[in-house]
This record gives sequence, C-alpha cells and structure tokens, in this order.
Amino acid sequence: MTAKVTEKCDVYSFGVVALEVMMGKHPRELLESSSSNNRELLLKNVLDKRLLPPTGKLSAVVVLVVSLALSCTRTCPESRPTMRYVAQELSTKCATSLLQPLWTASINKLARDDKIEKNHISY
Repeated sequence: MTAKVTEKCDVYSFGVVALEVMMGKHPRELLESSSSNNRELLLKNVLDKRLLPPTGKLSAVVVLVVSLALSCTRTCPESRPTMRYVAQELSTKCATSLLQPLWTASINKLARDDKIEKNHISY
C-alpha cells in the first residue's frame, strides 16, 4: 500500500502464498472478509477440494501452516510474526503434534492463535 518494501511485506506475501497453496485458489475473499464473517468458518471448508482431506499427522501440519499463514496476513504489519519465527515453527512443530484437530479448527480461532500473538512479534 505504501510502496515501501519491508520485511513485513515479505511476511504478508508468504502468508498469502501459503494460504493459496492450502486453498487451491487466491485467498482474497478470506483475507477481505471481516473476522465476524469467519467466526464459524471451518478450516476443512476452505481447503482445496481437489485433494483428499489430510489425515493423521498431515492434518496437524495443515492446521499449523494455515495458522501461521493467517498470522502472517494480519492487517497490522507490526502484529505479524517474523519469517525467522515462522521458519522455526515449521521446522520444530512439524515434527510434533500440535494445536487442534483439523476438522474442528475454525478460521477465526487460527487467525487469533494466542501462542503466535503473544510470543513472537517483532517490532
């Protein structure tokens, strides 16, 4: 928007690309809609329908990737995590179990994950 390239622009772009991969289309509607519209929207309903639903450990990784992507696309650049944090989360948590089952994960909950919100914001 400001035509000034910053690290937070790169973080946002990563989030958009990650969501696009998971959804099978550009996440424009998801990003433009208000959080109240996403309150009851389940993650399983926005994933790419052309692919088989992920199960087991893969579903946990999907939840992690979407949660991180949503944190990267927050409206306020200062509230986005650093790419270092995103990379660390992907490398460490993909090896362990995490957040919540895929089929019960809501977009609103993932977008407001307190663990990402409180611990790893770079100003």
